[in-house]
Amino acid sequence: MSEGRRITVVAGGVGAAKFLRGLLDVYPNKLVTALVNVADDFCLHGLAISPDLDTVTYTLSGQVNPDTGWGRVEETWRVKDELERLGGQTWFNLGDLDLALHLYRTQRLNEGATLTQVTLEICNTLGIEARLLPASNQEIRTQLKVQGQGWIDFQDYFVAQQHSVAVQDLRFEGIGSAAPGPEVISSLQESDAIIIAPSNPFVSVRPVLEISGITDVLKQRKEKVVAISPIVGGAALKGPASRMLEELGFERNSVGIASLYKDVAGTLVIDEVDLELSQRVEAEGIRPLVTDTIMDTPIRAAALARAVLAEFSLNEEEQQ
Repeated sequence: MSEGRRITVVAGGVGAAKFLRGLLDVYPNKLVTALVNVADDFCLHGLAISPDLDTVTYTLSGQVNPDTGWGRVEETWRVKDELERLGGQTWFNLGDLDLALHLYRTQRLNEGATLTQVTLEICNTLGIEARLLPASNQEIRTQLKVQGQGWIDFQDYFVAQQHSVAVQDLRFEGIGSAAPGPEVISSLQESDAIIIAPSNPFVSVRPVLEISGITDVLKQRKEKVVAISPIVGGAALKGPASRMLEELGFERNSVGIASLYKDVAGTLVIDEVDLELSQRVEAEGIRPLVTDTIMDTPIRAAALARAVLAEFSLNEEEQQ
């Protein structure tokens, strides 16, 4: 690793990818590590698919589809169209470029490489200097108990059913035996700042935190941990996070997020819209940091990253 003050980001999904892109625009890329959720990974058409890792990878390499926040820019769909014509499964959109990456990942895993090794190879090919670490190399699968259906897999809930059904509970198959990936614990222990990205706290962050040893480190280093709320004005900017808060018994606002992160983070970043909730956030035992958290442009994402860096007295001078 390069000399300098290091940052580790707990990440999963589009919000995390946007924040990481903003962070890398204002901080030395080689000093940033992302611990990425793997509990939404699954197998389709015999291929190993890692949606959160892929979204982060495509975003940081400048290849993400700007309209969706996931998938590849200038993607083509010849395989999907032909598969649909043949009557195959096309409920999960896989473009031609996306399929090439999944084919490579599957090939390397079958050859005995770990997910950590394959991710490094992909990042090197795509020119990503930040370090992306799968939270674990072992299989973890998010399952949700939904009204009227019992337990279903995450991708069934999120993609096939468009997260339109009420969630009653969730669990992570394999979490009890899953070990942190190589360098995951040491990255958290050695970083000068740890940031929990604005991701869904239940299905993107919690499966990372429940891997053996990770929460213990965060609790020990709580004052070095800043979490960013994904909820603005009672709503999630993307996905079902706000609805899931309510369904699982938490307040549908940044106070609900504070109650989830109060044991592992010393500071919670909330949006200016939620200024009036600051005292209630603080009453949960976590310091509020109020700033603009909307990342609808790269400039605003970079501004959010600067605000978080300032909390640690880190800035662009670190690059010198």
